[in-house]
Amino acid sequence: MLLSPLLVAAAAAALAGAGASCPVLCACRAQAVDCSGRRLFSVPPELPLDTGNLSLAHNRIASIPPGYLACYAELRVLDLRNNSLAELPAGLFLAATRLAHLDLSYNNFSHVAADMFLEARGLLRLDLSHNPGLRRVHPQAFRGLAQLRDLDLSYGALGALSLEALEGLPGLVTLQIGGNPWVCGCTMEPFLKWLRSRVQRCSSDSQLAECRAPPEVEGAPLFSLTEESFKACHLTLTLDDYLFIAFVGFVVSIASVATNFLLGITANCCHRWSKASEDEEI
Repeated sequence: MLLSPLLVAAAAAALAGAGASCPVLCACRAQAVDCSGRRLFSVPPELPLDTGNLSLAHNRIASIPPGYLACYAELRVLDLRNNSLAELPAGLFLAATRLAHLDLSYNNFSHVAADMFLEARGLLRLDLSHNPGLRRVHPQAFRGLAQLRDLDLSYGALGALSLEALEGLPGLVTLQIGGNPWVCGCTMEPFLKWLRSRVQRCSSDSQLAECRAPPEVEGAPLFSLTEESFKACHLTLTLDDYLFIAFVGFVVSIASVATNFLLGITANCCHRWSKASEDEEI
């Protein structure tokens, strides 16, 4: 079947239009736009509408305009690693319903805000590793990411991680958390129990996850902690214990009062004796 000249012209125009907006300094090929390592301080203003893979890695980008991805519904891979990002604008992923892989490693994030990725419901892999100032992950940070399989939070400054932030990730298979200064106190026990029961593969990361505090477990691998390690967290006092403590406190208080009374009497006697001695000498 022969195509009419009008259809051929329309198809050619569409193809030309899809490739005509390839950003300066970037390379475009087969729905992939590569702008990595171009010393960019800002994102390219326009991209081909059919962009499926966008790499902006190894640049100096510090911010992304709100609504930047609104026209790129075909986007599946977004690589923003090794830039200067500290936050993402609200609603950035509203139209990116097909986004499956997002790399935000080697940036300047200090926290992961609530609902930061809420619209990116199709995410399969999220990399937030090597953000050296990343100290807090909001309990609702990953809400809506039911399909997420791989989450990398390694090499940050996390001392704790809310269990609530992970409980909404039923599809999670791999969680990388090594290289953080974990505080392995009583609050760590529920997190470790969750890891052992829900995450299937953590072996590649377990030797890198170490306790930074308290001092008695400093340097210990996180996954080496057992129920015995948290035994002190479950110590409870009976009524007899409380009564004994109250009795001891009462005895100590009485002893303290008696001691102060005796010291007062002794001091008074010494003062009188000293004064009597001075009077005799006169």
